[in-house]
Amino acid sequence: MEKTLTIRDLSVSFQATGGTVRAVRGVDLDLYQGETLAIVGESGSGKSVTVKAIMGIVSSNQTIDSGSICYRFQQDGEWTETELLNLSRNEMRQKINGTHIAMVFQDPMTSLDPTMSIGMQLMEGMMHHLHYSKAQARERALELLNMVGITDAEKRMKNYPHQLSGGMRQRVVIAIALSCRPDILICDEPTTALDVTIQAKILELIQEIQKKTGISVIYITHDLGVVAKVADYVAVMYAGRIVEKGTVEDIFYDPRHPYTWGLLSSMPDISTDAPDRLYTIPGSPPNMVDLPAGDPFAPRNPFALEADFKAEPPTFQISPTHYAATWLLDDRAPQVEMPESLRSRIQAMTEGGGVCV
Repeated sequence: MEKTLTIRDLSVSFQATGGTVRAVRGVDLDLYQGETLAIVGESGSGKSVTVKAIMGIVSSNQTIDSGSICYRFQQDGEWTETELLNLSRNEMRQKINGTHIAMVFQDPMTSLDPTMSIGMQLMEGMMHHLHYSKAQARERALELLNMVGITDAEKRMKNYPHQLSGGMRQRVVIAIALSCRPDILICDEPTTALDVTIQAKILELIQEIQKKTGISVIYITHDLGVVAKVADYVAVMYAGRIVEKGTVEDIFYDPRHPYTWGLLSSMPDISTDAPDRLYTIPGSPPNMVDLPAGDPFAPRNPFALEADFKAEPPTFQISPTHYAATWLLDDRAPQVEMPESLRSRIQAMTEGGGVCV
């Protein structure tokens, strides 16, 4: 597969009243053509800030401190590279956003214009970016509504956002994101505000569209059940840094970072003799204005070593696809095994042929 997005040493900070918030710290990520990448972690871990940097969505108090985001795409049959951080906000909107990289946000009501009909919101991007005539844009809009599973598309074109259900609004947002045939679709917690049955339908819809079009997808989520269902590759973020990344099999069947152990242990489980109370990671995420010395996860880590309180661990390579930033992987560290309850769960998943949630 061709690599379509390469992020190296991305660091992003915000100027707040309490000081400088180091929201993203040295993130490295790769996205391949047709691949689904999931970025997971607690709220405030830096997931959304990372993908908004890809889209060029930068607030007035935000600074890109370092790094590069290289986007590769095919143009006239040849691969072309663009450094996204070198483009101005207007250049991003004119050349990249929508046409090459599109984003689906968590709440469709904040993405849709309440004063415009669904049809006009679908058509305007195609008329602007692709220079379609009104008739061409209308034909494509009807095709998109049918593709995302909205029945009676002619009628829905005349509706306004408040006249649609939450699931239908999210389908419309996905249709708008796909309208200019982007190479990359970024989904920032696209199912959080929806009920469970609609969540499943939206995820299946995105998977079906991906198979038909071959686009790459980035999911931002804290729901590991979603990750198990859709992802090829997973990046686990904590305190602005990627602490573990690997294939979905690496993360679910051979996790190595204590934070990943905690996330997996906190998933509801019906396949094993789980304890009566759901596991929770102790403590709270650190203050990103004043990070503690050493590993930011150390105060919450029951497996923390003395080194964790002195220096932040480097990223260790476990396999060609699997990396983790924990001192437990250092050759000098004592042998520490994952919790027995998690090991039992992984064994049950292995024997059952899938993740049980």
